[in-house]
Amino acid sequence: MKKPKISGTAKKARRVKATEKIAPHQTSAGKARAEGLRLFKVAGRPTREQLIHVYGERGPAMTWEQRAAAGVPAAKFQATLAAKRQQVS
Repeated sequence: MKKPKISGTAKKARRVKATEKIAPHQTSAGKARAEGLRLFKVAGRPTREQLIHVYGERGPAMTWEQRAAAGVPAAKFQATLAAKRQQVS
């Protein structure tokens, strides 16, 4: 028995349906992690040493919310880092 010929568009449609996946619901921990990563990017992806330079020894262990409460939000991190480096020089 011969297989019936399937047109190219039908093959593509079949492949698309097979590869579609439903995104799972994000947990509250996942949302918090995503927000932390977003703020990390906003801050310019600071290194551990840069965090210590701006926030002190506890800088790397702090959350972005705690860092903002300390007076330097993620959006102002690079400007604050530059200012502190000029003070040291």
